Amino acid sequence: HPAWQRLKAEELLAQQLAQVQARRERDALRAPVLRAAPEGLPQRLQAALPFALTGAQRRVVAEIAADLARPVPMHRLLQGDVGSGKTVVAALAAAVAIDAGWQCALMAPTEILAEQHFGKLVQWIEPLLAPLGRTVAWLTGSQPRAQRQAMLARIASGEAALVVGTHAVIQEQVAFARLGLAVIDEQHRFGVAQRLALRRKAGASAAGLEPHLLMMSATPIPRTLAMTVYGDLDVSTIDELPPGRSPIVTKVLAAHRRPAVIERIRAQVAQGRQVYWVCPLIEESEALDLRAATATHAELAQALAGVHGPDGRPVQVGLLHARLAAAEKKAIMAAFAAGALAVLVSTTVIEVGVDVPNASLMVIEHAERFGLSQLHQLRGRVGRGTVASVCLLLYSPGESGRVSDSARERLRAMVETQDGFEIARRDLAIRGPGEFLGSRQSGTPLLRFADLDTDEPLIEWARRWAPRLWARDPAAAQRHLERWLGGKLDYLKA
Repeated sequence: HPAWQRLKAEELLAQQLAQVQARRERDALRAPVLRAAPEGLPQRLQAALPFALTGAQRRVVAEIAADLARPVPMHRLLQGDVGSGKTVVAALAAAVAIDAGWQCALMAPTEILAEQHFGKLVQWIEPLLAPLGRTVAWLTGSQPRAQRQAMLARIASGEAALVVGTHAVIQEQVAFARLGLAVIDEQHRFGVAQRLALRRKAGASAAGLEPHLLMMSATPIPRTLAMTVYGDLDVSTIDELPPGRSPIVTKVLAAHRRPAVIERIRAQVAQGRQVYWVCPLIEESEALDLRAATATHAELAQALAGVHGPDGRPVQVGLLHARLAAAEKKAIMAAFAAGALAVLVSTTVIEVGVDVPNASLMVIEHAERFGLSQLHQLRGRVGRGTVASVCLLLYSPGESGRVSDSARERLRAMVETQDGFEIARRDLAIRGPGEFLGSRQSGTPLLRFADLDTDEPLIEWARRWAPRLWARDPAAAQRHLERWLGGKLDYLKA
């Protein structure tokens, strides 16, 4: 109906006007011009890496370097599938900022992921910083007080060229000397307020200059969603996996096939392979009849008793969950990465960033309870070496003897594709945009009238007309914005 089309068009126009306004306001801000010397830190870092960059990585590095060299704050989203090599791109961006005499902060949502980044970045960048008298600092909530104070002093003096950590990076006590670049990993896991806090902190650090902002996500965003919600962002995409990655075979099995799965694990660990087993809960709960991590750990330890690896030593089973102390988590992950543990039973704390090339089997229990992007992230923990890898999705039919339609759609999508962009498109179709974005919209539905699936022509129309309306009649544009969006405009600054 024409009236319905009119409502949709107005709503989409308001949203695009807001994106144009946010971009214009940001373009009026000043940021440090970050350019590396001709044979500077980025070139030395690239030469020191034990692998060559893919074509997609080189393209994205060039896009970011061009943004950093402008006096306007970069606001770029780097998206790439699980394992596509976003961390090295972030490291090269950090190298540009450091070479230009500024600091870089990298913020990750969990300590395990921050640890992984810290380990890799120290290995890559620290040897190059040492001759310059600069260091890499590490900040988390669980740090001992004395260590934390030492890190804060290094950050405030500027000795720490790169600061890696969790949301501890944006706490009040942290004062940067010259923050030029902020990198936020898994940006959808941080609230709008946290992203704004990082920008404010940087503004206070360097004579009112805004930092450049690079956000990274391994949950790719479908095109229609990117056009509407992230219209104020420049988007870089790594659409190529590094060579040597083996494809992952995904299979769906009912829970009663569990004994056969355990037999498969016995065969794998006897050959020296490693296995993840992911459970949704830590301990048994009466309310939810889900296999708990503690019970599964005990069961697997018993089932694998007497099995020896190729080196003749008995195989060990580890248990990892969020309630463990940070030092315990670190020790367990280190033991698994070193091959001392053959099986790691875990909750979803391993969802992002964990990299163990020898792990070739992933078992996800109660897979019907997980979201699609979460399943895709978990599957991405295997297939990181040259050995063929398998992901087994165990599901438990409910009392009715079947799983819900949406759960069945999710499991089917996992079997049919490994492409993160196709996974994201199906996730959008199953869940709808408001849910897909979560905190991005602060809990409110993304659109009340327009539909991202069917209204692409209207989205294109709104994108085309929004900048024209601002240019021709800014007062009308402002009235239209306030009528539709009211007080929500602040969120676009994040």
